[in-house]
Amino acid sequence: MRLSALRQELAHPRTSVQLCILGIIAGVSAAMLIILFRLCVEWVETSAFGTLGSWFDNQWPVYFLMPLISVLLILSIAFITGFKHYRMGIPFIIHRVKYYYGHVPFRTTINQFFGGMLALAGGFVVGREGPSVHLGAAGSSFLGQWLRLPYNSIRILAGCGIAAGISASFNTPFAAVIFVMEVVLREYKIHMFVPVMLAAACGSVLTRMVFGEVNELSFLSFAVFSEWMYLYLIILGIVLGMLATLFNNQLMRIMTLFRPVSMIWRLILAALITGAVGVVLPEALGASFIDVENLFESQPGTLILSAVLVAKFVLAVCAIGLGVPGGIMGPVMVIGMLAGAVLLLPLSSVINVQEYTSSFALLGVAGMLTAVLHAPLAALSAVMELSYSPQIILPAMLVIVPAYVTATQFFGNRSVFIRQLDYQNLPYAISSIREALEKTGVLAAMTTEYKLFIDAPEKAISDYLEKNPTDIVVQQSRFEIDVHYQLVQYNVSLEHDAQALTYHDMEGLSGQMTLHEVYEKLKNSRSGAVFIYDNEPAEIQGVITWNILQSFLQKARY
Repeated sequence: MRLSALRQELAHPRTSVQLCILGIIAGVSAAMLIILFRLCVEWVETSAFGTLGSWFDNQWPVYFLMPLISVLLILSIAFITGFKHYRMGIPFIIHRVKYYYGHVPFRTTINQFFGGMLALAGGFVVGREGPSVHLGAAGSSFLGQWLRLPYNSIRILAGCGIAAGISASFNTPFAAVIFVMEVVLREYKIHMFVPVMLAAACGSVLTRMVFGEVNELSFLSFAVFSEWMYLYLIILGIVLGMLATLFNNQLMRIMTLFRPVSMIWRLILAALITGAVGVVLPEALGASFIDVENLFESQPGTLILSAVLVAKFVLAVCAIGLGVPGGIMGPVMVIGMLAGAVLLLPLSSVINVQEYTSSFALLGVAGMLTAVLHAPLAALSAVMELSYSPQIILPAMLVIVPAYVTATQFFGNRSVFIRQLDYQNLPYAISSIREALEKTGVLAAMTTEYKLFIDAPEKAISDYLEKNPTDIVVQQSRFEIDVHYQLVQYNVSLEHDAQALTYHDMEGLSGQMTLHEVYEKLKNSRSGAVFIYDNEPAEIQGVITWNILQSFLQKARY
């Protein structure tokens, strides 16, 4: 199929074979990028930072130096690429998807790849899903930009890349799809859902081929609860909602407090705090699920478990709040596991704590993810996939609902991503009319049935309109350095001195644009037209009049 025919098809807001194939390609490319990222993180941890242990007799200098070395390298990369391109992570991607059709600046992607790799390997309490989302969206949107696809389809490809990235990170394809729809795109449309689902499946298949079939959270199994414990699950959800609110508030407080401080000193401070805590409590470093598994297997006492929970909480807030490049979902999941295990301890006198530790850890993940991200469906689907047990649905609901209601209704907590977007002055909310118009590309709405006159006299145009009054007539005027287009119509103003014909200047729009850009050009006059071009702005490809735009606005598809 020629690229012009492909672009024409993708401009329509509908499910197609072409869109599904592109979703698969985007998912594969994003997944391969995430797999490369994960392999690089493992290499830095084992080969680079692993050699530090041979330089010292004790491990505490290693725990202190790793964050500092990571920060120095992160700052070096940020300096090379430009500090103004340091914005990254899930909130930034939400903004780019909503306002720029998923276009991600290349230099922010470089910062995210190397910065996230060094932050994860350096022991900071950050997650890899932030880099995964950023890299997945960038990798798939670059594909759409290279093929010069319509912007409405590039946004869908960005969603495909995000789903593949999360799926490749956690091996949870269903939760990845729900996360994209619930948190990033914030809408459910079937023509978006199908390619996103295919991309998530590709991400899961590729990550299993490279890292094996075992899920990282396979050590968490779910045990069947007695009915009398359901009441305690509601209490668990309330406490998790309070903890999530505290987490969001402290994170934003750190970000606001250190806003006037240079990024250099903020990252150095984060490294010093992480290194100092790591010397005292090495179990608090990182947001790795394997470390949590090792901690649970050692059967820690209440004091150690609580200390690790508090330390993880503080280090996550400091690292993310001070600008360390990394995700927030990983730390939230780890904190949720530890919080669930700690909140199980009051029942130690009536139940076997060891039998239910994994179950409460999973429920802690569900409650924290829900209250911190405001994504209850994504949280529920995540714990279902992680536990491989449908029996968790009812207990998880009994935790998710009170956690969400407590955080939002009683404490006024909002999604941490939305709060970060407001803090960074990055817009994310768009009007309903813009949301509707951006789903259709101009290639799907333009008409090619128009009469083109080239420097024709008014008499010739008038004679043509007398015979074909409903036709679209365009006058092309050639100048030495430019070509000018005008829409020619009968003058219906009924003024006594009015001319027979009216000429409306037409602006050109690229074939990648959507109907939103057409609306922005014509909304003030509520008349006229724009012309669509492909490669050369002077070569007209089609025309969209105000009447054509109105008909699209009134269609039931929106």
